[in-house]
Amino acid sequence: MSPQTARPAIDLSDLAVNGAPPISNTSIGVISVTLTEADIDAAVSVLRSGMLAQGPHVAEFEERFAKITGAKHAVACANGTCALQLAYGVLINPGDEVLVPAWGYIATASMIVAAGAKPIFCDADPTTYNIDPQDAARKITSRTTAIAATHLYGAPVDINRFDALAKERDLHIIYDAAQSHLATFNNTGLGAFGDAVTYSFYPTKNMTTGEGGMVTTNDQEVANRLRQLRSHGETEKYVHGTIGFNYRMTDLEAAIGVSQLSRLPDLTGQRQHNARAHDAAIAKIEGLHAPVTAPNSEHAYHLYAVRMEVDRFKCTRDEFCAALKAEGVGSAIHYPRSLTRQPVFASEIADHPPVADRLAESLFCIPVHPALSEQEVALVGEALAKVAAAYRM
Repeated sequence: MSPQTARPAIDLSDLAVNGAPPISNTSIGVISVTLTEADIDAAVSVLRSGMLAQGPHVAEFEERFAKITGAKHAVACANGTCALQLAYGVLINPGDEVLVPAWGYIATASMIVAAGAKPIFCDADPTTYNIDPQDAARKITSRTTAIAATHLYGAPVDINRFDALAKERDLHIIYDAAQSHLATFNNTGLGAFGDAVTYSFYPTKNMTTGEGGMVTTNDQEVANRLRQLRSHGETEKYVHGTIGFNYRMTDLEAAIGVSQLSRLPDLTGQRQHNARAHDAAIAKIEGLHAPVTAPNSEHAYHLYAVRMEVDRFKCTRDEFCAALKAEGVGSAIHYPRSLTRQPVFASEIADHPPVADRLAESLFCIPVHPALSEQEVALVGEALAKVAAAYRM
């Protein structure tokens, strides 16, 4: 292309945030919550039956979920936070130290505190954003009894390294897969690994039951204790062997879950298809980086997290996202601060993991959900390229 016909460089005046035409005339949202007629029919069928509480639909959902995630047992519950509380209630004790990621959602750590244990915050891997196994190994003490590792954004942690670490140091390991339905490691479902794996079915997750959660395990005794804790410590009707909770899932929620589960492989495949298109677009944009997965793992792309080299741009991450919004492309910040920067933990923290702090200023998530059209996926890439070109130094 000759200098006379070369496309002019994009500058700030070309951005929609400064009054120029946007890339998309309609807003492309980060999340799309979809209930099909089959989901609605499943719920209505339970409503018409009058049998709303935990029953046969929950049992069916548990059986199917265990199978599709590679686990021997699955225990449904009220939500993902309850799932963590149940798993911790079985596997850790008050006073224990539990290794936990400094980067992620608070429930993974807060439920450790609720169990009377102490979270020991570990830094993030700078490329996968999951808990760093090297930092975790450094922080083990004589009081450490467990690791709580989150498969963040849909990306599995390096399970080989964490399972090996847990075995070497005789630690329990609980994997938080609230964002990682149908992600795999070594071509195997995540339910095959660890002492327990927890899931969430909140509406924005890769599948939903409205609210709801699940704990999977491959240990029959752990499954038995989870079921007891879920229902007031009952060993049989009106016989209570321990103090427990009412964390049961309803048949109404489970019926929706069974319906959604039948479509989950296809929906996950569409997320992965959209993510590959984003990967290709971002590979051409200097200063932005696509997600990286651990070896031998398959990402489920609950969220597609883009890392921005902030020092290469004339704007902050938040200003970059505001410009994307003006172009018609939504984004979301997961998360605006690391867990050690949360006020609730202020009195407990002596130092702040540096990688987690950097991620709080440089990560943003773009639309990757399965309801996106091919055109919308392409427009997301165009908007990223336009905004990056205008702000890049």
